[in-house]
Amino acid sequence: MFVRGIRGAITVEQNEEKQILDATIELLNQIVQENRIVPEEIAHVFVTVTQDLTATFPARAIRQMDGWELVPLMCSVEIPVEGGLPRCVRLMVTVNTEKKQSEINHIYLREAMRLRPDLSNLTNA
Repeated sequence: MFVRGIRGAITVEQNEEKQILDATIELLNQIVQENRIVPEEIAHVFVTVTQDLTATFPARAIRQMDGWELVPLMCSVEIPVEGGLPRCVRLMVTVNTEKKQSEINHIYLREAMRLRPDLSNLTNA
């Protein structure tokens, strides 16, 4: 068995609690679906937001999902790089799996597809 990281990112239109929580759930659900994983296989989830998202902790959304109560979660703020993508939530889902790295599907949604167009074309086509 291997420990693999699954990356994902999504943007929101405004710094609003509901948008942040809904986007986080949307992104995580797609990561889980595309990679066919369950919470039991997840070592932890690292969540970051850009500095312009201050309305809530995105991990709140994950904590409220059925079966995710025991998954360790950590939130942080992205480093403020000039010209960086605004209003962005990123996830790093670390999972125990038999999959090869080439079999992992990284998910980039909405404006976040600009972050990794090479991966976005594969997963969101």
